[in-house]
This record gives sequence, C-alpha cells and structure tokens, in this order.
Amino acid sequence: MATDHQFVLTLSCRDTKGIVYAVSGLLYQAGCNIIDSQQFGDLDGDDATGLFFMRVHFEAPPQLADTGTLDKLFAHTREQYAMEVRFHALGRRPRLLLMVSQHGHCLNDLLFRWKSGQLAVDIPAIVSNHTTFAELAASYAIPFHHLPIGKAADKREQELAVQALIERERIDLVVLARYMQILSTEFCEALKGRAINIHHSFLPSFKGARPYYQAHARGVKLIGATAHYVTADLDEGPIIEQDVERVDHTMSAEDYTAVGRDIESRVLARAVRWHVEHRVLLNGTKSVIFR
Repeated sequence: MATDHQFVLTLSCRDTKGIVYAVSGLLYQAGCNIIDSQQFGDLDGDDATGLFFMRVHFEAPPQLADTGTLDKLFAHTREQYAMEVRFHALGRRPRLLLMVSQHGHCLNDLLFRWKSGQLAVDIPAIVSNHTTFAELAASYAIPFHHLPIGKAADKREQELAVQALIERERIDLVVLARYMQILSTEFCEALKGRAINIHHSFLPSFKGARPYYQAHARGVKLIGATAHYVTADLDEGPIIEQDVERVDHTMSAEDYTAVGRDIESRVLARAVRWHVEHRVLLNGTKSVIFR
C-alpha cells in the first residue's frame, strides 16, 4: 500500500466526552479516510492518570498531505481539549542510530530485520565503544563509528560526539542494542522519549557480568527481557515490551545464555517496531501500546 498520503495521528489529553467524535469528524470533513483508529482512557485504578490516548491511521487528500498543514487543521481542536497532538508521515522512514558494545545478538537481529524488509527504517550509522562489529557494519554498508571511552573523564566528551552525530544524521531513534555503558543524566535528557534500551529481567537480583550464569547457579526457572525508554534512572524507564521463557535443571549456563539472548533480540525488535510505527504513547512512568 502506497504511503505517500498516509499519516498517523497520536494524541493525549484529559479524558472527557466528545474527543473521538471531534477528531474523527474533523478528519471526515477534511476529506480524510480513516484506515484504523484505537483509543484508551486511563481512568481505572489507584494510579490512574485520567488521560485519554488515541492513535489514528488515515489517508489525507493531496492538498492536506503535509504534517504542517494537518497540524494547522487541528489547531482549534487541540486548544479546545488541551491536546498533545503529533502527526507522523508514513512516507518518511524513521532514521535509527544503533549503539553496541561487545554482545552482538541484538544488533545482528535488527540488521537482519532491516535488510529483509521487516523493519521499515533507515540506519545511517552504528556507534560502538569497541571495534568488534566494524566488519558486520561494513557487510551491511552502514558507516561504523568507533567512539572509545578510555576513562571516566572521557565519557561526556564521547557522548557529545554521539549527540553531534545524532544531529548531523537527523536521527529519530537511538537503540541501545546491548550498549554496555551507563549514560549521563545530560545525555538521557537529550534523548528523552527517543532512546530504547534492552536488559535481562533479572535486575536487580543479578547485576554485573554473566547474569545468566548467576541465574543458572541459583536454579532460576524463568528468564526474560525488558525493553524500555532510557531515563536517568538506570533501567527504570517506561516499559515498552517484555517476554519470558521457562528454563530447567537439564540446561547448562550456556543454554540459559542462548535462550536469554534470543528473548532479548525478540523483545527489542518488537519495541523498536512499535515505536517507529508510532504505536507507543507515554503515560507518565508507563506506556500505552496500540498494537
């Protein structure tokens, strides 16, 4: 399906009557064709935010097929409901920066999905603090940027170099594909809402090196992974996706590691795909996922 005139509208506002009618009615009156629409109101539970979320996939007529024009079209409705509204042109492929250290399973998985057409993005750069995956990047004809960190004092300088690359390459999303460095508060703030990390779900029980070996030694029966947005609170950003798989006493520590890496790859790929398809809306410390 051609996407030149297709857009996704995402919005959030205080939950009240008439929002769906106002949005769908305005699109209809403008000559747009709604392809898919989903909504959610967070009104239940002790930690409810009272917010309303909506995602609308629609096709616009040629004279409106521009995010700036659509934004102006919604000016009155935005003001009326105090909405946070964003329009995403599906004809523009999101641009990703992949960051990796010395474990390449997530990187390799994302590159394969991209190359095989399963992930509709552009990947203009890969960044690493090691040279381990330079040849892998070259095999996909993607520029590889080796930005080492020699000592703690060098970290902020290295992060500024990454930020300059993000700016230069017009990066929409940074994916920490097993990038084993703690990001500074300043860097996390710069990447707010547009950086995704993956980690095993043992935290904080099994910290440090070789967590799957630690899990095996403790006889863990269930392992998993969590993909979340990056925040200054280490591994505590809004969760996008999680998955688990059972393991047992017949498996070795190496088996645990293999299963864990497979789960990490799957979970990260789902989170990235949902983000670039504009299916994830932040709800405070939580997220709303429109699948």
